[in-house]
Order: sequence, then structure tokens, then C-alpha cells
Amino acid sequence: MERLRVVILGPPGVGKGTYASAISRAFGIPHISTGELLRREIAAGTELGVKARYFVERGLLVPDEIVNQVLCNYLSLEECRRGYVLDGYPRTISQARFLESLAPANAAVALRASIETIVSRLAGRLYCPACGRVYHVTWRPPTREGFCDTCGTPLARRSDDDPSVVAKRVRIYYEEVSEVIEFYRKLGKLLEFDANVDSVVGVPKLLSILAERAVRIPPESY
Repeated sequence: MERLRVVILGPPGVGKGTYASAISRAFGIPHISTGELLRREIAAGTELGVKARYFVERGLLVPDEIVNQVLCNYLSLEECRRGYVLDGYPRTISQARFLESLAPANAAVALRASIETIVSRLAGRLYCPACGRVYHVTWRPPTREGFCDTCGTPLARRSDDDPSVVAKRVRIYYEEVSEVIEFYRKLGKLLEFDANVDSVVGVPKLLSILAERAVRIPPESY
């Protein structure tokens, strides 16, 4: 049995979700979003969920120690034995060091795309306010126009997907994660990948590269 642990990094609209989902399907490992894990904890009313809710309801970033503990709990589950693909985490050097001490990644994939490409992708993006599922009017439209396939909730557009604010979001992203990118570069785990290409072309190429990063797990570790 092989283990593959992958971190997907990249600014909004670069295609993190698309690539992470493809990696998850190809290697049979869970696609993990810490945002989704936090929403589950909050909905379940767990101790960590109650702590996280305080910050979420005030529009504040959930502290690293809470996010890290939620992730730690999830990675201890059987479904993560063969690895994981983390979408949007780590975002801070503290999170990166925590993950490296807990369940180190085989590769940190930094997706890169031009501002023009990102604006084009975000301009058609739709999301479900209820369950968080993301769609695109051209590449991933809902079965019923304007409504979520999963829960039937009317779809919406994020105000920060407006072209006038996209460049600012991308700049802020790189300011936030530049230290994380350099962290993985120094470890020799950084894989910079051109995401300007259509995912139909990019996904198979990335999967081929990652297949070489998978590590065989000794039978006694199964």
C-alpha cells in the first residue's frame, strides 16, 4: 500500500478545489478543507466547535491552535491512513510546522495562474450559501440552473469575486503564505505547477508527477 500526503496552495480562483478533488479520486485519499471541518464541529456543537463559533460569528480568523486541533483529530481517523490532500491549509508558518510534525506532506503543490486567468474563472463562480458547494456557470454548472444540486438552495455569487477586488485578494494571499511557500521550498517538497492551462490538460500531468512522490507503507504499518 502507498501513502500520499499532498498540500495544495494557491490564490483564490486558481483551481485548488478542482485539482484537490482529482487527486482525492485518483489516489483514494480524503480531500480535506479545514473550513469544512470547522463547519462540522460548529454544527455538532463540540467543544472545539463552540470555540470556533465565537470567532466565525465575529468575522475573525479562527486561531491556529483551534484549527490545528480540529485537523489533528481528523487525521487520526482510519480514512486518513493512506494519506490526504489538504486544500487551503497551511496558511501560516505555524500551521505548516504543526503539520510537518504531525503528518508531513510528500509534496506541497503551489498552483500558479495569471490574474487574467483567475478573473475569468471567478467571474463565473457560484456557491451554495447553505452547504458551501461551488459551481461555475461554464465549467461546472448546476443541473438545475440557479439551484444547488446537493440541497436545492438558491445559488449566489461572492461579492469578493468581483474583478475589481480579485487582484487585491491575490496580492493579500501571497503576502500571507509567502513564508509557507519558502518553508516547503527549503524542505525540497515544493512543486510549482502552471494552472493557467485547462484542468483537462493539467490534472493528468499533475497526477503523473505526484505518483512519483507516493511512499510505500511497510505491511506492519497497515
